[in-house]
Amino acid sequence: MQLFFLAGIACALMSVPQDNVLRAGAATSNITPQLGLGIIGGFVPFPGTHVHDELHARCMVLDNGQGKVVLVVCDLLGMDRQVSEQARQLIEKDLGIGQDRVLICATHTHSAASALGTDPRLNSQTMDEYQRFVVLRIVDGVKRAVNLLRPAEIAHGTVDIPEHLFNRRWYMKPGTMPANPFGGIDKVKMNPPAGSKDLLEPAGPTDPGVSFLAVREVGGGKPIALFTTYSLHYVGGVGNGHVSADYFGVYSEALAEKLGAVNQSPPFVGMMANGTSGDINNINFRTPRPAKKPYEQMEYVARDVAAKVADAAGRASYKNTARLDARYTELPVASRKPDAQLMAWAAKTIADPTLDPAKGNLSAIYARRTARMAEQPATLKMPLQVVRVGDVALATMPCEVFCEIGLEYKKRSTIKPAWMVSLAHGYYGYLPTPRHHALGGYETWMGTNRLEIKASDIMLEQLLKMTEEIAR
Repeated sequence: MQLFFLAGIACALMSVPQDNVLRAGAATSNITPQLGLGIIGGFVPFPGTHVHDELHARCMVLDNGQGKVVLVVCDLLGMDRQVSEQARQLIEKDLGIGQDRVLICATHTHSAASALGTDPRLNSQTMDEYQRFVVLRIVDGVKRAVNLLRPAEIAHGTVDIPEHLFNRRWYMKPGTMPANPFGGIDKVKMNPPAGSKDLLEPAGPTDPGVSFLAVREVGGGKPIALFTTYSLHYVGGVGNGHVSADYFGVYSEALAEKLGAVNQSPPFVGMMANGTSGDINNINFRTPRPAKKPYEQMEYVARDVAAKVADAAGRASYKNTARLDARYTELPVASRKPDAQLMAWAAKTIADPTLDPAKGNLSAIYARRTARMAEQPATLKMPLQVVRVGDVALATMPCEVFCEIGLEYKKRSTIKPAWMVSLAHGYYGYLPTPRHHALGGYETWMGTNRLEIKASDIMLEQLLKMTEEIAR
């Protein structure tokens, strides 16, 4: 009788489908640069003199028995496409995970060394020492995450946190708009004087949704990782010459505290990717906040968001199965080219000895950027990706994507919920909509923006088609 009973249990277990039963692992790799490398994010790089907090590649691997997907968030302003390409090639070679199933993105901290190469407006054929270091550390992080795969359950959710978000492009009263570096007058200004009586209204919306994937050990066990996106450019307010992961790093550490996972073994990994924040920041232009000490505002924003996300994750519904799938393509998109008039202006400006780009003169800076834009190929291949994790779709673009594009993707996606991750698999400047191109402003200037005016529409339509495919 006992043997019959045990045999019955074995048969029952064998009849349970094992496909989609989830395992998960997560790990970090330190990608902090050596001191002295240039810190980018402003118009003129400066050497890093102190590490306030370490930079990381934060990695999560999901495995449902049929295949794996990988999510990697790097504490970088952006990355040249070769960084992602070589990392994904090594991951496929060493771990057998297809390159199309690996999502690698940058946070957009403005306090990191460059992984963009010598000139992000040109296609460099070789990587520098720091880029090669980042590639190897990403691969190591993914390998460690695979080593830590264990039975898991997953949940998703969104919590609205609008209070930290402000559209940074503003209409101003007639006659008050300053000239742009090219000598023209834009219709909107990026980062206008906060509190100015000349402000009229912001030129676009914000996206308050903080979307997340939370993964924990089965049976309500220890948290493994929590992948998040928020459409907030960065917070800033770091010390002079400091290397810092900005609020993205503080948030990741604060999540461990809020979830009771500090000093946990294996370590919990918090992850904050950049949503669609090309025109969004943390400055209240209508009612400016008082000056704060370095890191004070960053800590405030990060800890507030972490507390609210942790609370939402604790109330979410978890499942131990998840469909995993991905689509990846490289879509040809036309690059922007300066016309003869603009090239003549650039040549004249470059020849003027009184205009020094090293001293932050914007006309001198943009004249040189314009000249280099003329050297771009006629078309650039945009790496676009959609990753399905359970009931969620994550779409990526390799740009600083405007908020309206992300909102449109959420609205039109076949899979819901769905959200977008910026700065994935490459860096091709800002991505405004055609409407915003007509308004002008910093994000649309030649040299800040690299792609044809309709690029956002073209890329969005492609992502929606890929999402429809992955929904079947």
